[in-house]
Amino acid sequence: MPSQQYYQDLLVTMSQPKQLIDPHGRQIKYLRVSVTDRCDLRCSYCIPKGFKDFQEPDEWLNFDEMVRIIAAFARLGATQVRLTGGEPLVRHNFPELVDKITSIPELTDLSLSTNATRLQKQAAQLKQAGIERINVSLDTLNADKFKDITQGKVQKVLDGLQAAKQAGIKPIKINMVVMKGVNDDEVQDMVQYCIENDFTLRFIETMPMGDTGREASDQYLSLQVVKEQLAQQFELIPTQMKGGGPARYYQIANTNINIGFITPISQHFCETCNRVRLTVDGTLHLCLGQEHSYPLRDLLRSGISDTELKQHIIKAIALKPENHEFSENPSKLVRFMSQTGG
Repeated sequence: MPSQQYYQDLLVTMSQPKQLIDPHGRQIKYLRVSVTDRCDLRCSYCIPKGFKDFQEPDEWLNFDEMVRIIAAFARLGATQVRLTGGEPLVRHNFPELVDKITSIPELTDLSLSTNATRLQKQAAQLKQAGIERINVSLDTLNADKFKDITQGKVQKVLDGLQAAKQAGIKPIKINMVVMKGVNDDEVQDMVQYCIENDFTLRFIETMPMGDTGREASDQYLSLQVVKEQLAQQFELIPTQMKGGGPARYYQIANTNINIGFITPISQHFCETCNRVRLTVDGTLHLCLGQEHSYPLRDLLRSGISDTELKQHIIKAIALKPENHEFSENPSKLVRFMSQTGG
């Protein structure tokens, strides 16, 4: 537990340049907000088969409560917010929340993670409300395989992606979780699809998180293998992209396309972690791979002031651990990705 001196030093720092610093010297600038724990797909590595225990709406933060927490983070130096789920587009009147968040002056980047199944109808409205860029989960282009992985229809996703492109949302990033024996034979096909459509492609390693992660542990594939395979076909030039995420990016030579590698297992990025997660029930999770958390909902509903809210956020950040334990203790976590905010 951090010392009282830590809190005093941090409060002094906050009174000068606005920065939110954890006990390990990392500046927290990136807040991921889960607006719902519900989803209209059932991806095998995210939600276990037969799972129906989604929280009831009475337990969810309302839009004003979410905006109040986001604004408090912004006043403490956070500049980037990503809206996630579950699937955020299943939340009723979701564009209204986007519009409220864009009114927070300190924020410089608002993005969205979605499975894109509902994006065809909402893309233009979301762009107008303030969404500039999106990440879309897409693990396969094969309709039968997509149905096996998600129990959904891939054409809805492809149509949603085209609608987002037509609406002027850019960049559009495709997130592909590479699973051994499932979709690792489609890596080059996905690269070609993204080249043709001017999409960024990000490969993600499966994470042994909770029951779903343990069930999928035999599907783990190091992205170092994927990168080596792609390097035999393409010249990969190190580059950077806007965003607060952990991907290591490379531009494919002679194209405008970037590919990224998110490697929480083979090359973890804990030393540069600048993010925390707020779940729809108002809980701050300080690390995706640890149990450290801080409940805010009941505090909000008890009538605390904005100053007190900021003080609680500072206390929460003091609990942020130095690193995850995915490799050392993969059975530690029991929550699901759908409930945490990805």
